[in-house]
Amino acid sequence: MRRTWGNLFGRSGRRSTSTHRLAAVVTTGLVAAAGITIASPAASAAGDFYTPPSSFAAEPGSVIRSQPSPLLLQIPGVKNQWPGTATRVMYTSSYQDGTPAPVTGTLVEPTAAWRGKGERPTIVLGPGTVGQGDQCAGSKLMSFPLSIDPAKPSIAVNYTALELNLLLINGVRVFITDYIGMGTPGIHTYVNRRESGAAMLDGARAALRLSKAGADAPVGFSGYSQGGGAAASAAEMAATYAPDLDVKGTYAGAPPADLAKVIDRIDGTFIVGGIGYAINGLTARYPALGPILDRETTPAGRRVLSQVATQCIGDTGLAFGFQRTNQWTRTGEPLSRVIDRNPEAKKVVDEQRIGTLRPNAPVLLEGGINDDVIPYGQVAQLERDWRAQGADVRMVTNGIPPIFPGLVVNHALPMVTTLLPATNFLLGEFNR
Repeated sequence: MRRTWGNLFGRSGRRSTSTHRLAAVVTTGLVAAAGITIASPAASAAGDFYTPPSSFAAEPGSVIRSQPSPLLLQIPGVKNQWPGTATRVMYTSSYQDGTPAPVTGTLVEPTAAWRGKGERPTIVLGPGTVGQGDQCAGSKLMSFPLSIDPAKPSIAVNYTALELNLLLINGVRVFITDYIGMGTPGIHTYVNRRESGAAMLDGARAALRLSKAGADAPVGFSGYSQGGGAAASAAEMAATYAPDLDVKGTYAGAPPADLAKVIDRIDGTFIVGGIGYAINGLTARYPALGPILDRETTPAGRRVLSQVATQCIGDTGLAFGFQRTNQWTRTGEPLSRVIDRNPEAKKVVDEQRIGTLRPNAPVLLEGGINDDVIPYGQVAQLERDWRAQGADVRMVTNGIPPIFPGLVVNHALPMVTTLLPATNFLLGEFNR
């Protein structure tokens, strides 16, 4: 059953992935205008941490290495600081073909006690779009959420703090994954359904092991936009990929469940370069796409793909915002049309479709009718696909009218309105 946000949850507020994106752009302009350079010492000092050892445990969820990671405003060496104790983690997940993959993330053990039922739960957060460059990894930005590298130049922003802190004050353990290829060697496989879901599920396993929680401790997943897709993938992969996890619930806000429709919608917006992230990641796993790209894209289009591979989302928006992908193709067609007429490319994109497997725990979906990044219709279709398989799915619909289409405002605001309701949903599932 689909209801409006107001009817289902009442009034509350949440800051979204895209709100943070816009904030990053605004902040960038202000910082540049003021001539200020902000850098994260922890990010540069942690460089060697992200190079995996020559051999590591192959079992998914194994902890390869860990080290303390200070949170914002915390004092080194002082224990039990609010809101929790953070640990940078490298853990084992798996690539699309099943071979072991080193992935990084951050575990935060809350200072607050868990006052709900049973053992303290763990929620794995899937960050929204932060970019494709290694410098964008959230685990490099836990001590200060903004890092500017004038040499690249690049602006990296970690915008998980609001959701992270809301969970921590409720006594929930939080694990934030960087995803495969973000910080670690190789390309970040942006919106790859299989690898995103595996990174979330194995992040839960690593969190339970590192915190010495029980193997049957309750687990949940949460994310918005790219993170919503990762959370949705984890939800439907859990029964087959990680049956050992006791999954209680998932919140998936604005998930890119049907990549073909998302590519068409995002084209021409401020974050059109996100299409480049997707193409780069998919090409790394599906080599057959390489010749198609060589044949169909112009030298200018290939330069865009090369440049976004090392950028954060603010960099990409400022460099390529509001371009259209028909500027990147030889025929002058948008990339969505090029994909449609190349069966091999269409097959690859279709394989990223979320909704073919049944989640083994309740899911809350969110979609905005006027979302200018993630089409509402494909979120609604995901709800129908899961319901047809007998899944317990609820959906909240946001009806905010169009506001500056293309500036991702209508992608941001629905997330703002769903932070508290989504948290309450997950807490409710933990307390059943």
